[in-house]
Amino acid sequence: MTMEDIPDIMLIEHEAFTLPWSEEAFRNELTHNHFARYLVMEHKGSLIGYAGMWNIVDESHVTNIAIRTVYRGLGLGKRLLRAMMDWAIELGMLRMTLEVRISNLAAQSLYSKFGFYPVGTRKGYYSDNHEDAVIMWCELPQREYGEEEEGSEWD
Repeated sequence: MTMEDIPDIMLIEHEAFTLPWSEEAFRNELTHNHFARYLVMEHKGSLIGYAGMWNIVDESHVTNIAIRTVYRGLGLGKRLLRAMMDWAIELGMLRMTLEVRISNLAAQSLYSKFGFYPVGTRKGYYSDNHEDAVIMWCELPQREYGEEEEGSEWD
């Protein structure tokens, strides 16, 4: 993700989330947060999705994953999550965490398929409706030194 991507990111943010991040939040992530890593997904030159994470010591925290509405249901969120996990592994991360709305069973199901498991809840986490968040963690598989990449472990 670059600063030039932010206008398109904002379109996706407002489509995907009831509490969208601000442009300023993304600018700060890209310029001041040295823990942050963001990637974008494009189709025919148009930005259609993005994902972000913070990497601290040996843990990654997924901040957001979003796909344009018209492209949902095509497995693209799965591809973004896989890319984030692979990137975290490349960066030496051992575990990954995220929060998800307790009502978002589709996302919880997707995360479970990637090895995430619930460990608790954050009461009233979402300020728009005070919905609880499920805290999920997964252990990231580690590559052996010098191991050739023949495809993703997540395929």
